[in-house]
Formats: sequence, structure tokens, C-alpha cells
Amino acid sequence: MEKWKYNYSRLSSITVGILFLLLISNGEALTTARALKTVLRLSSEVLAEKTLEESSKSSSSKTEKFAKPPRLIPEDPSLIPSLYNYDHCPFCVRVRLALGFKNIKHNLVFMANDDVHTPTSMVGKKIAPIMRFPSESADEDDLIMMESMDIIEFIENDERFGPTNVLRPASGRTDLKEWQKSVRLLLRNLQRPRYVATGLLPEFQQIDSRHAFIANHPLPPFDKAEWKEMEDFSQQLSIYAEAMANDPTCMIEELNAKLVALDDIVYCDTYCTEGGLSLDDIDLWARLRSITIIADVEWPDGLRRYMDNLAELADVSLYDELAM
Repeated sequence: MEKWKYNYSRLSSITVGILFLLLISNGEALTTARALKTVLRLSSEVLAEKTLEESSKSSSSKTEKFAKPPRLIPEDPSLIPSLYNYDHCPFCVRVRLALGFKNIKHNLVFMANDDVHTPTSMVGKKIAPIMRFPSESADEDDLIMMESMDIIEFIENDERFGPTNVLRPASGRTDLKEWQKSVRLLLRNLQRPRYVATGLLPEFQQIDSRHAFIANHPLPPFDKAEWKEMEDFSQQLSIYAEAMANDPTCMIEELNAKLVALDDIVYCDTYCTEGGLSLDDIDLWARLRSITIIADVEWPDGLRRYMDNLAELADVSLYDELAM
């Protein structure tokens, strides 16, 4: 059975129905919704479709192959670091990319989106990502860090985590930042409802976590203050449902044009800035990944190879099989 494609004649009966079932009903509704899509798996189980050999054939001659370090696994399993994260969060994905590029064995702990206790007990507030580095000495506390770029800087400069400085520093390119800013509101409207509507991302497995996300993440044109002022939570639910029910054709066409423009400024299909894999890729790819949860997006060939190549290199899967 082919993967779902948008059929607007059935949006009101299927898409809106699924969303309200996911947001309002019990676990049986989740089972029903999952049965309506085929070949759905958690993103952590989606396998990359291209091999490195295929990637090298499609890459242009100007690319330099990134030398991935040997796999780093502590002899003592209790010393394996743990990343507390949300699957959809680009800041969490930044750290996952760096760990993958450096080939560091780590534990992935997906927190429920409404879990306040776990992060607060570690760093004093609800935040992600959080990295726990177990201490080798019983007399010392584990090292616990937050802020994605601080974590990446730490593992990049500590010889305990293999070769240092394997990633080039950020270039300071303003064109990439300007592109990200240009699609920010567009992507909020397309991505946020789909995160909760799939019912399959690990941080949204229960109704409480889905509701917590909706309560704290407004959809444009509302800002956070306006969103919080809504007295009835059902208003927020309705806005999310309407976002899924509305014909997304115009927004997707706008996004497709934006991706063509981005393809023009990405250097090659293995790194975005001339010189090699860098912190520019850490930031850009982490933000582009969630676009793959949107069905019917048309990726330029080079940019699509870029997404696939880095997904395989870092062992961080895309959302293609979950796309709605």
C-alpha cells in the first residue's frame, strides 16, 4: 500500500478526526489512528535508504570525505554518557549529530514532553537537551550539562571522547541564518501540529504530553502571550485541528521555493559550507530534519542527498515514514 498522499476531499473525515482522537481521546484512539497509516515506525527505527557507496557516487568532485573516528565505547557500560532529549527538538538533534559524527556510544533518554521532574531534578528547570557524563570515581558526582553548543564544545575538546576538533568551527555565514529566519513562521504552522498528530514521537506517547506541548507552543499568528491568555484549552485544540484540516498546498509551495533557494547556497551534498563538515551543518541539518515530517514537500536533488548523507553519517534518522 502506498504511503499516504494528501487527498483534500477526505481531510475533514480523516485528518481532523485523527487529530481530535489523538488530542482528546484515550489509548484506543491512538491505536485507531496508527492503523490508518502504513509502515509507521518511531523515527529512531527508520533506516537510511542510501548507502555510503551510493552517496559517494552522487557527490560532486569538489567534496572531501569526512573521516569518521573509530567507534568509542567505554569498557564499563556504566560510563556510557546519556542524552536526555526530545526527538523533535533541533537543539537536541544538534547534540545527537555531534555524537554521531564523532562515533560516540551514548544512551538516548526521551523525556515525555510534560515531564518536569526529570530535567528539574538534574539542572533545576525544564529544558532539553541535558547530557549526563558518569563519573569514573565514586567520590565525584556525574557531570551534568545543558545547552547544546556547550555540550558539543565539551566533547569536541576532550580527548576522552576520541579525536578532538573533528568538526570545523561555525563560519558565521549570515545567509544560512537569514534563510532559517525566513521560514520560521511557515514551519511552525506545518510542523507543530504534525508532531502531536502522528502519536508516534516518543515525547508525545501520552495525551498529557501532547496537551502540554499544545498549551506551550502557539501557532502563528498568535504569540506566546496571546496563546496563554486563551481561557479555554479547547480553543488551542481547535486551532491545532484547523491547522491540520486546512489545505496546505500554498504553504508547501512556498516551502518548496524556499528549499530551492537553500539548495543554491549549500556547498555540496556532504557539507553546507566550503571546507568540510562544520558546526554550520550541526545547526542547519538539525533544523531541516523536521521538514521531513511534512508530506509532499519537493526537495531539490542535491539538498535531499545532503539530508540523507548526514542522516546516515550521524545515525540520526529522518521522518519520511511518519510524514503527514
